[in-house]
Amino acid sequence: MLKQLLDDLKWRGIIYQQTDEEGIKEILDKEKISLYCGVDPTADSMHIGHLLPFLTMRRFQKHGHRPIVLVGGFTGQIGDPSGKKEERQLQTLEQVEKNVQGIKAQLRRIFDFTGENRARMTNNYEWLGSMDLATFLRDFGKHIGVNYMLAKETVATRLETGISFTEFTYTLLQAIDFLHLYKEYGCKMQIGGSDQWGNITTGLEFIRKMAGEDAKAYGLTIPLVTKADGTKFGKTEGGAIWLDPEKTTPYEFYQFWINTADADTVQYLKYFTFLEREEIEALEKSLKEEPHLRKAQKALAEEMTRLIHGEEALQQAIRITEALFSGNIKELSIEEIEQGFKDVPSYEHQAEETNGLVDLLVAAKISPSKRQAREDIQNGAISVNGDRITDTGYELGEKDRLGGKFTIIRRGKKKYHLIQY
Repeated sequence: MLKQLLDDLKWRGIIYQQTDEEGIKEILDKEKISLYCGVDPTADSMHIGHLLPFLTMRRFQKHGHRPIVLVGGFTGQIGDPSGKKEERQLQTLEQVEKNVQGIKAQLRRIFDFTGENRARMTNNYEWLGSMDLATFLRDFGKHIGVNYMLAKETVATRLETGISFTEFTYTLLQAIDFLHLYKEYGCKMQIGGSDQWGNITTGLEFIRKMAGEDAKAYGLTIPLVTKADGTKFGKTEGGAIWLDPEKTTPYEFYQFWINTADADTVQYLKYFTFLEREEIEALEKSLKEEPHLRKAQKALAEEMTRLIHGEEALQQAIRITEALFSGNIKELSIEEIEQGFKDVPSYEHQAEETNGLVDLLVAAKISPSKRQAREDIQNGAISVNGDRITDTGYELGEKDRLGGKFTIIRRGKKKYHLIQY
């Protein structure tokens, strides 16, 4: 099982750095360990950039190990300087707690919290929130030198632009987390993104100094996820791809993955899905030999949407996708219309306005002029709720209002517009 796990992680390209490769092999060969990964609640939702370390820890759980999921209710008030060029905006305690609850709900979808190796949810506010300043300085600050901290990349890269004492001490706080989990739950490994290497090794230094030279603990980091074209992973024109369905709908989430470039798809299947090696290799073959079928992208989108939002939301996303492709808008529910047409141009129809289709096309800026609107209708370029209209005298009525709220007008093959009443 050990060889299978480590070989699988290497094949997937998930392992970036290990503090002690031989030590990790040895301990995983001997026992089922507790390991942890954390996230700071800087927002009320995670985005897909947070996923890979947690999904990696889920792989460990599938092999019998015990994950400890840490949400930083205390460190979230401070801010990790990692990857930042300037100080984070501090949040209120109330906002941090709201964020904690939102993130916990998302993490519960990823891990199994039942059974012998069930996951454990923790919040570092439990042990850091009650710590007084003297304890922090005497029991922890005394064990780490300033020169040691200055050498950390997350600190060194900020020295020119400036770093506050608050963010300077962040690595100590995260190190206390590792030490606490080591002592309390026998946690022997921390997993994190490549930018967490400095924080992880500080934690190991604490464990070595405060739990004894014989204490065995390890760190493993995950590579930064990138796109083949060099642009940032997880970003679109609309911003981050959130796990919260209110911020990024399941349909938008599905669309992000299904629109993955061919050059990135196989790597993302390895990184993010729990498909077996044989399945991924078959999809890779399909991508090379029959790319137009987009089987690999569909598998990626289905696996990720099912994991984060569930089977029902996945089927809904597929229905919306198929309806937009075929033009069968009437098959969609009002909720599905709101999801699928969230970002298309919209126009609010006023009660006093005419219901004539020509006038509406101009008012909603679907056609630039009445002359063009008539030509568009006569040429069959205009559809109302999926039905092609060729009558220039067509008047919209109650029958054209889906759920009494919307009319969907399409010009050409792909240009959709939402009319709201």
